Amino acid sequence: MNPSKGRFDWWSPRVPFDPARCPFFYGWVVVAVATVGIVFSIPGQTMGFSVFTNILMAELGLSRVQLSLAYCVGTVMSGLSLPYLGRTFDRFGARKMVVGSAMATGLVLLYLSQTRKVIDLLLAWSPAWLSATVVSFGVILVGFFLIRASAQGVLTLTSRNVMGKWFDYYRGPVLAYSGVATAFAFSSAPRFLDLLITRFGWDGAWMVLGWTTLSVMVVLGWLFFRDNPEECGLRMDGDRAGAKKKVAHADTVIHRDYTRSEALRTWAFWTFNGTFVFVAFNHTAFTFHIESIGAEAGRVRTEVIGYFVPIAFVSVATTLLSGWASPHSRLKYHLALMNGAALLGVLGLIQLRSSWGVAAFIAGNGMCGGFFVSLSGLVWPRFFGRRSLGAISGVGMSSMVIASGLGPLMFSLSQRFLGSYGPILWLSGLVPGTLLVASFWADNPQRRERDGANSDSRKD
Repeated sequence: MNPSKGRFDWWSPRVPFDPARCPFFYGWVVVAVATVGIVFSIPGQTMGFSVFTNILMAELGLSRVQLSLAYCVGTVMSGLSLPYLGRTFDRFGARKMVVGSAMATGLVLLYLSQTRKVIDLLLAWSPAWLSATVVSFGVILVGFFLIRASAQGVLTLTSRNVMGKWFDYYRGPVLAYSGVATAFAFSSAPRFLDLLITRFGWDGAWMVLGWTTLSVMVVLGWLFFRDNPEECGLRMDGDRAGAKKKVAHADTVIHRDYTRSEALRTWAFWTFNGTFVFVAFNHTAFTFHIESIGAEAGRVRTEVIGYFVPIAFVSVATTLLSGWASPHSRLKYHLALMNGAALLGVLGLIQLRSSWGVAAFIAGNGMCGGFFVSLSGLVWPRFFGRRSLGAISGVGMSSMVIASGLGPLMFSLSQRFLGSYGPILWLSGLVPGTLLVASFWADNPQRRERDGANSDSRKD
């Protein structure tokens, strides 16, 4: 009950149970359910759309460029909404946000399952001069916008951020453990979704996913999510973390919380975020067009889809190593390795016809994805604190989402007007090469706070 209002408070951290009474640190429960939340975002990720690309082109009567353009516009629109939604996360907390975003994701999936019927209905009531292509484009664009905002945007942002709010010293290993599960889930998603499509049809597959999200993730989010340990009478990392923190790297100590505007004025933010943006751009693009890219390199569909499995194994190993090392090392060196791996992955994709190209593509993208899983959830709370975590990560997520929309479009334009994916791939390779050099100056801003405090103490 809420004594001040005399009514039951559904959002109380002690409803339906008190996390403080859990026989072990409740943060591990939050991590487990947050990991499930990231898995439930797959239908809104490019990995979840890749198996639908050719089907949608045939069903909706859209060309590859037209479908990529709808994906781009819808994704950019969703990305522009995320800075506001990030501030909403800071205001309302993780529990309300995960329930709302999971509910929205489920409803949007049900809408996508009815895409063909919606198009037919609109065509029946539209003027004769309005073509079926325009109607199909508009209907799928709305679907892309809504699913990218709800699933890839808010559901992912909330699930990652809540883990960062429950752990400090163990944040790197926690994200690594979560990354292991999500890596295998994402890598197996194309095969799983392909099985759903075979069994239920493309529209039935989205319907199954929609009802599952509404009946499972919404309930799990309300039952087990809590915004932070303090509201539950607990501490970050659990009661035994104090002794461990004494041996933590100096860069893991938070001297003050940064505001969003302060974070955006740092070199570190833009170097790390620039790398994340490139990964979103590149990985989304080649995943969206993987069948076409494979065909251009003389690889069959089943073979190129199968590449995601070994990529997942490399990603898992990298995530675990990065997570284990993160409490004891400076993140800018992890970032440099990530950019080197991204460059290797691009070169591998360019040379996909050769066996060494396939190996480079798998190794590079696996390592890059592993570092991404570790760093994307670790760097913002470690560099800028927790107070404005939603606002800061919202800007980062917004730019990543926008880039993930532009990637498939740019790749399709290269293939359509230049006759190959080669030109865009060579151009893309310049980005991680440049960011690799920039990484060595991407120091933790907390170091300045520490050095300033030490300087003041010496003056005193």
